[in-house]
Amino acid sequence: MAKSRLLLIDDEKDFVDALSLRLEAKGYDIIKAFDGKEGLEKAHASNPDLIILDIMMPEMNGYDVCRKLKIDQKFNKIPVIMLTAKFEPNDITFGKEMGAEAYLTKPIELEVLSQKIAELLKEKGIDMGDAK
Repeated sequence: MAKSRLLLIDDEKDFVDALSLRLEAKGYDIIKAFDGKEGLEKAHASNPDLIILDIMMPEMNGYDVCRKLKIDQKFNKIPVIMLTAKFEPNDITFGKEMGAEAYLTKPIELEVLSQKIAELLKEKGIDMGDAK
């Protein structure tokens, strides 16, 4: 079975590297981007199965990245998890209004994130089998 491709977009390089290692250990292929503009470019180039997206980033914020993906017919079916330090109710509401399927806050437990990834991939029709 082919590995699911996850695009991780976050400007905190250490966080991206650490989370990538942990998700790769769970059987995912990880594509990394370190700002919103690069993230959008990599989404278009790699057509990932799921996107994990920070909000506060240079070049383009996560809200704008999500909105641009969701208005594009080619990419609007890719599930987006916003993973951010912004936790105010209006931030969460706005994230969902921009099209995010899930909104999780940092710091995040790997199991919580893993469960949400598996749930969204399953809804999309991708079963990770033995990925935990």
